[in-house]
Amino acid sequence: MTLGTEDDREERPALVPSLFPFMPPTLYFSTANEKVELLPVEQRRLLKWKMSTVTPNVVKNIIGRSHFKVTKSNHDWLGCWGHHMKSPGFKAIGEHQKLNHFPGTFQIGRKDRLWRNLSKMQVSFGKREFNFFPRTFVLPHDIKLLRKAWEDGGSRQKWIIKPPASARGIGIQVIHKWSQMPRKRPLLVQKYLHKPYLISGNKFDLRIYVYVTSYDPLRIYIFTDGLVRFASCKYSSSMKTLSNKFMHLTNYSVNKKNSEYQTNSDDKACQGHKWALKALWQYLGSRGINTTLIWEKIKDIVIKTIIASEPYVNSLLKMHVRTSYSCHELFGFDIMLDENLKPWILEVNISPSLHSNTALDVSIKGQMIRDLLNLAGFHIPQKDDVVATCSSTSSSGLLCSGNRERSKPDLSADEKVKRAFYLTQRYVDQDFLSTVLDVLTPEDIRVLAESEDELSRRGEFERIFPSPTSSRYLRFFECPRYLNILLDQWEHKYWNNRMKGISLLKSFCQEGIHLGTSDPAHIVRNWTGRKFKRLHK
Repeated sequence: MTLGTEDDREERPALVPSLFPFMPPTLYFSTANEKVELLPVEQRRLLKWKMSTVTPNVVKNIIGRSHFKVTKSNHDWLGCWGHHMKSPGFKAIGEHQKLNHFPGTFQIGRKDRLWRNLSKMQVSFGKREFNFFPRTFVLPHDIKLLRKAWEDGGSRQKWIIKPPASARGIGIQVIHKWSQMPRKRPLLVQKYLHKPYLISGNKFDLRIYVYVTSYDPLRIYIFTDGLVRFASCKYSSSMKTLSNKFMHLTNYSVNKKNSEYQTNSDDKACQGHKWALKALWQYLGSRGINTTLIWEKIKDIVIKTIIASEPYVNSLLKMHVRTSYSCHELFGFDIMLDENLKPWILEVNISPSLHSNTALDVSIKGQMIRDLLNLAGFHIPQKDDVVATCSSTSSSGLLCSGNRERSKPDLSADEKVKRAFYLTQRYVDQDFLSTVLDVLTPEDIRVLAESEDELSRRGEFERIFPSPTSSRYLRFFECPRYLNILLDQWEHKYWNNRMKGISLLKSFCQEGIHLGTSDPAHIVRNWTGRKFKRLHK
């Protein structure tokens, strides 16, 4: 890039101010046609990114534009895009550091755990709510159940077998004879979706990008674009074709090896064997199909699947992670449409491929990761934060003293009383739940302000939980969470007049109430409402 072109790029401030007084700003991540201003030297020295063997180029390019320097140190980095690791390893992450995984997400990232957890939800809440995954068996444990289902199904059925922890189509087969079933290794066996929706005779699936910024409160975003991956041979339901992976599998890593594979570099074109998701919606919409309905069904699948992992992740977060700031995660949901355009979940990837081999990949994944990093809300730490972590002599490290907004909150006795009250009621209705907003404690205000700040940085992501319609999902949580109730009621009250809610929070933050207060208006035990009178009799 020449100096002249460099100067033509729009310069953007390095920091995005909070919507609220006395809340920290976040680092700005730019597009390729923007340049980011330089921070003062002292702050710039803190912009370090821990490089990993799996850090994709799309991440490297974006952090480079925000003047991050690469480091191999285990202590002085702010961000890392790396491998998933065993849960105890999260104890070593400092309060100022952010890793792109949560502990425990293998509960949906491993195929066997995903189906076990969704099956458990189906038993608890019925097939009407959880009927978006094929009938699945985990071998060897379910071998007798599979044998019975096989015998009951007749001779024309097809089954797909997958290793429980593989990726890129490795080890996947479609079979129709019991004699073809491998016996000596763990396997996932699924009823094959033998009537997929076809375009130009080809089977396809959707790669949907889902981003979770927090598990307590749960906040889920979905990227509004994605990828459509086609099989590179026209589909046939004939038993004779079952060994043809180019016909029955949609994985790019499989189909790119076919000499018939056609590339596509245009994110608006409906051509070749990989499309943009928005191009698919346009294609289907031009044929009179209600794509909004399909998208709503996909969002429903995503929310329910993330909730299925929620108890495991939150338990491990409490055990191993110092602050909720330190974790965020991108998931790749693979969805297939059947002949009736009903979406089915195939699997969830906890390290979705971000390799960008074509202009189409660069366009979609580049925008998605740039928006994700802005959503993540990276803070510049106080120097003491970094020094405290660097001087740590144990895996758990020293707690950093700065940026108290990020630390696990030390709830006051008053706040504990309020939370306990809302979590111990057996019969609740909307009128009762709405009272959670009547007295906002300092921690309530901090969480609500953080959520509004985050939402304002969403780019092309859409927040799907909490949302104006998310109340219906609260019953699917194994344990009710106070902060989920708080955010749900906030959405219920302010979704159609967001500025009114933001203005209220601004006034509270201007007074510093989110940092702690003795103001009677924000102390629950001073409230004379009938709900709390019951508690304090």
